[in-house]
Amino acid sequence: MKTSKNENRKHRKIRIRKKISGTAERPRLVVFRSNMHIYAQLIDDTEGKSLAAASTLALSRAEAGLHCNKDGATRVGKEIARMAKEKNISKVVFDRNGYLYHGRVKAVADGAREGGLEFWYAARECEYE
Repeated sequence: MKTSKNENRKHRKIRIRKKISGTAERPRLVVFRSNMHIYAQLIDDTEGKSLAAASTLALSRAEAGLHCNKDGATRVGKEIARMAKEKNISKVVFDRNGYLYHGRVKAVADGAREGGLEFWYAARECEYE
């Protein structure tokens, strides 16, 4: 039986989550996208708490006409960066949640970078000979 796209995404998600984890100083920035909206959360995995959350759903209530396209995703990234700055968070670990780093997921990451968040990658800690 052929696996669906969502099942393949969930396998990629598990593979990614084995490698990354968020802390209070460097929380995990998780992106979830549906057909209607895009969501972003900052999660502290040591305590299992969500520190901040933003979505096109919440932003569209405040501003009429915000859709789940690249512009809306960029706005979500800037909003989550603003919330992180309020909590004195400047570094995050980006979790693309199994989605390809393209389109709306990339737009959230770019918006967060524009908002002042610095992304940390596990590969930076490795030593190469």
